[in-house]
Amino acid sequence: MSTCWMAYWTTSLQTTTVASRNGRFLSTDSSNKVDEPFKVEEAETVNVPPPPTEKLLVLGGNGFVGSHVCKEALDRGLSVASLSRSGRSTIQESWANSISWHQGNLLSADSLKEALSGVTSIISCVGGFGSNSYMYKINGTANINAIRAAAEKGVKRFVYISAADFGVVNYLLQGYYEGKRAAETELLTKFPYGGVILRPGFIYGTRRVGSMKVPLGVIGSPMEMVLQHVKPLTQVPLVGPLLTPPVNVTAVAKVAVRAATDPVFPPGIVDVYGLLRYSQQKKSI
Repeated sequence: MSTCWMAYWTTSLQTTTVASRNGRFLSTDSSNKVDEPFKVEEAETVNVPPPPTEKLLVLGGNGFVGSHVCKEALDRGLSVASLSRSGRSTIQESWANSISWHQGNLLSADSLKEALSGVTSIISCVGGFGSNSYMYKINGTANINAIRAAAEKGVKRFVYISAADFGVVNYLLQGYYEGKRAAETELLTKFPYGGVILRPGFIYGTRRVGSMKVPLGVIGSPMEMVLQHVKPLTQVPLVGPLLTPPVNVTAVAKVAVRAATDPVFPPGIVDVYGLLRYSQQKKSI
């Protein structure tokens, strides 16, 4: 009797069990009746505008490093503008016509207003030598002004091309290094998640001096090949940093543009060995 009752109960349970599959309710009832599916309302389509074009502003874009940065950014398909005291570059190459050139002085608060329009990232190549007071202003104050203006404007990422420590040289160029480090501190404060500091040593490549081209790679390239393998010696007090390997200007430009446009590029300080490592990686925007 109990066996018959269990069989009846099992059959009854099967007929009342409902499974949802592909939006339909299925029944195991012997009538094989299939319930109608739920009516699903189609979600409203929202027209989302495409992401804005990346626009890079290069501070000091007509200089040795800055011009290479501009060219690298153009090669990656970016919209590129430059701001410098002299304005348009004297470079007579076709790519220079694709740059939006601005003239201004970063020591003046209003110089950046027009150039910052639509800018999503900045690379600063601004720096120079002279008296200690002048070096502090051009390496420190000018860049600090740019960093603050960029933060207020809502720029996403800011890359500052600084300089590696050179031991005893730091004392001889006190204003230069104090200015660089002051700008670095400001950048890490204002851009804790989008600020990148590159610290190359001697940057080599073909420099333009008037109408002449000076091939510094003749010296820099062999030095880089040798010194990049003697990293432990750079820890020797005072003189060790003098053995910091040189870096090709194209490598600096490549890493700078990547750091300014790649949202996953880690913020913080990249030393010369990091520069060499990143420059050897393939990364497309």
